[in-house]
Amino acid sequence: MARFAGMAVLLLLLQLSSLCSIVVYAADSLVLGRKAGVADKPAAENAPVEPGRYAVIFDAGSTGTRLHVFRFDRQMDLLKIGNDIEVFAKVNPGLSSYAGRPQDAADSIEPLLMKALSVVPPRLTNRTPLKLGATAGLRLIGEEKSEEILEAVRDLVHTNTKFQYNPNWINVIEGSQEGHYLWVAVNYLLDKLGGDYSKTAGVIDLGGGSVQMAYAISANAAANAPAVPKGKSPYITKEYLKGKDYNVYVHSYLRFGAFAARAEILKAKNGRYSSCMLRGFSGTYTYNGKKYDATASPTERANFEKCKEEIAKALNLNAPCKTKNCTFDGVWNGGGGAGQNNIYVTSSFHYLASHVKIIDDKAPSAMAAPAKFRKIASLACRMDVKQDAKIIEILYPKVEKANVPYLCMDLTYQYTLLVDGFGLDPEKKITFVSKVKHGEYYIDAAWPLGTAIETMSPKKKIASN
Repeated sequence: MARFAGMAVLLLLLQLSSLCSIVVYAADSLVLGRKAGVADKPAAENAPVEPGRYAVIFDAGSTGTRLHVFRFDRQMDLLKIGNDIEVFAKVNPGLSSYAGRPQDAADSIEPLLMKALSVVPPRLTNRTPLKLGATAGLRLIGEEKSEEILEAVRDLVHTNTKFQYNPNWINVIEGSQEGHYLWVAVNYLLDKLGGDYSKTAGVIDLGGGSVQMAYAISANAAANAPAVPKGKSPYITKEYLKGKDYNVYVHSYLRFGAFAARAEILKAKNGRYSSCMLRGFSGTYTYNGKKYDATASPTERANFEKCKEEIAKALNLNAPCKTKNCTFDGVWNGGGGAGQNNIYVTSSFHYLASHVKIIDDKAPSAMAAPAKFRKIASLACRMDVKQDAKIIEILYPKVEKANVPYLCMDLTYQYTLLVDGFGLDPEKKITFVSKVKHGEYYIDAAWPLGTAIETMSPKKKIASN
């Protein structure tokens, strides 16, 4: 009780001052659901009296923890929460920043837990599932330290709330789970669920630490999927959604997320200097506590083709393929098919494309061909971070200064990953997306919604003789 009283005091302090780095957002119908900063609302304003079923999902990422509260009707359609389609809040930094300090990690998300309690009507709390999925950040600090943090969070939730609780619901989620939850979310928002698998969209999600691909395949292809090495996630996830069975191919590649890949590429450089670094840069790149020499050649500019060779080496594109078709690093590609015809790329793909003007930086989703990455990379690779600083600022004003030396590398990597790694047609347009229009709102294309949908969806009934 003392801890819960302390949580109440904390909530009051948060309303009076910015005690913790917490930002609360809500969808605004005037801007079609884009999230905009708003003041925290009293519980009475947030808690609707209409019927509905709630799901509370925590996304514990590497840079911060984000809270999503969703509300569904019996047909699994999203309902408003007050005037909003979802409630969203976040705290920084991420749980992995508290490695070795598990109680501090749990304490850091108390404001989010209080927010969830203020949103869900008290009479529905014990029927509302709460799940926390920790992603690449906790995966990288080691099993012992991550489990200490998760146990402290489990204790916080179980001791101080009446949400539906299962210790397995507060855990590190595998990259493959991230991928298939994202597939569920995107296809739900596109109203593709309930029909044939061939009408669904495929997704490729480029996070910071890993990249995931997921798309639906035929029952026959799923039945003939190759076995995976012991201890690895299966290639096929079976889903029953909107009254329809789906076989979803999904694979996650740890170490090949946008930030992790920089380290892999620097390790794969041919010689002393990387052909991917913009000339004029001298320094190291730090990822997961390790430093990598990222100094550019003092005499030669970065080069797209040479950079691409180093990236191909990092991706292990020439790895032996023990199945009929592979992506990279010897991984089965799912066999292709109609479920891969309409590709949506998310997270860092959208971020970079919008920051280098491949797509409108204000557009939550837009179509463009992967070849655009190559075109811009060919120009960016010739830049010098010092001599061409003004030109770079004019051409790419949205690119953060710390990311400028990696422009050639990042652009070439995303092109090579999509075209040579995942086998996409460089000239065929794909959809870069951060939010998907669903009704009058734009809603985040992210795995927490997919988790909520899967959790709340009716389970398939097996007929008995």
